[in-house]
Amino acid sequence: MEEGIKKEQHHCTEAPKILRFAHSWCLLLSLFAISTGARAFDYADALRKSLLYFESQRSGRLPYNQRVTWRDHSGLTDGLEQGVDLVGGYYDAGDHVKFGLPMAFTVTMLSWGVIEFRKQIAVAGELEHAMEAIKWGTDYFIKAHTSPNVLWAEVGDGDTDHYCWQRPEDMTTSRQAYKIDENNPGSDLAGETAAAMAAASIVFKGTNPHYSHLLLHHAHQLFAFGDKYRGKYDVSVGVVKNYYASVSGFKDELLWAALWLYKATDNEEYLKYVVDKADTFGGIGWAITEFSWDVKYAGLQVIASKLLMEEKHKEHAHILEQYRSKAEYYICACLGLNENNGSNVERTPGGLLYIRQWNNMQYVSTAAFLLTVYSDYLQNSNQNLKCHGKMVGHEEILNFAKSQIDYILGSNPMSMSYLVGYGSNYPTRVHHRGASIVSYREHKGFIGCTQGYDHWFSRQEPNSNVLVGALVGGPDSQDVFVDHRHNYMQTEACTYNTAPLVGVLAKLLHLEDLSFDQNHSSPLVASY
Repeated sequence: MEEGIKKEQHHCTEAPKILRFAHSWCLLLSLFAISTGARAFDYADALRKSLLYFESQRSGRLPYNQRVTWRDHSGLTDGLEQGVDLVGGYYDAGDHVKFGLPMAFTVTMLSWGVIEFRKQIAVAGELEHAMEAIKWGTDYFIKAHTSPNVLWAEVGDGDTDHYCWQRPEDMTTSRQAYKIDENNPGSDLAGETAAAMAAASIVFKGTNPHYSHLLLHHAHQLFAFGDKYRGKYDVSVGVVKNYYASVSGFKDELLWAALWLYKATDNEEYLKYVVDKADTFGGIGWAITEFSWDVKYAGLQVIASKLLMEEKHKEHAHILEQYRSKAEYYICACLGLNENNGSNVERTPGGLLYIRQWNNMQYVSTAAFLLTVYSDYLQNSNQNLKCHGKMVGHEEILNFAKSQIDYILGSNPMSMSYLVGYGSNYPTRVHHRGASIVSYREHKGFIGCTQGYDHWFSRQEPNSNVLVGALVGGPDSQDVFVDHRHNYMQTEACTYNTAPLVGVLAKLLHLEDLSFDQNHSSPLVASY
């Protein structure tokens, strides 16, 4: 397409030699070529489908306006054995365990996306769906936070769940629930859940102030609980260790929660926490090249950097500048511009950021989000990024983020869309129990664990249901992707993969619309 545009523009240089009518027509063709080139990907469709995915992952009693119709009610007795109502929330991936830490990070990222790009999401007509996706998670957290110092961390366990290949509607696996409390602390989980509820409180502040206030109440309590009774949640809830172990510890989550509470409340005590513990908790010490459900430092550092724009934060500028230095280390590493090449994020031959073999796309989507947010920050503050002497403008950062999104949507060596249901070539054998088995609404006959493995997991045919909007784990370091159900490292999708995409897709759609409007704002009048 680019070559075609160049040819068209070259031809137009001959315009002075021909009639002005022909010149106008030639210019119109050029603009058409450019605008169609810019619209190679339908970001509006990708955004709509991304939000649809969260409805596929719902646990509990589904609402009347449920759009993913192959799903039905599930997990309706969750928490019953423990005498608490834990119905609702999200399944994290292709199984049926409700893991608290990744669920909370999912909600934090969805909320952050709406906070940064609310207008763009609204213009796309998806704000209501985004807020519904957030509220489905926060409603569950309210239930799970049964008293100030008790938070239910998990329902089900990965070991027994993974012995079964069943639809969620048929579940026969353990629904044992696990909690953290004063004697069994989990500062990382309490911190991330506090961050999610504080961020969500900002989202709902203007439209549902009562609900926003309720979320803040829980966020305050959860932060106080996590800070007072410190410990890693995977020590208290041992069954989670093989699935979502807290490798980074809890200090990043406590800083992250405090910063979100500051953004939600303007309470200086929370900012003081972020500043005073910046060094001892690693906020200005860790230079990290990944941002994920486990490691929050890069996200924390980006938000702290943005505080420098406001005059009222000048007294803390010394510490905030150190946060910014670490944020820029992350951005420069993603751009491949750090001085020591070993500190840059690797890329596949096709240009995809590559962190690790298992579910690499989670790191790509979070990177695209942070790059987009930081690009906006630089543009709004009229600054450039400096990567070891090289000046980088906000456009270059955003263009790289766009390249990662475009890779996801099909601009890659395999011409594969890794966003399921988008485009014409996408994974059809996603590692997902519910999607792989015939819909409960079509076939209500019970399907057991062994039957599920024998008949549905092992079959070569595509999944019975399309898991629209799921971002799968993606290709390997050489851009190779094998679409097999058993290849869970590449074909399993997770809620925290898709969540960061929502804001970025809305931003790219907005820019595309702006470009289209500008190209068509001056009517081309033919002259004879």
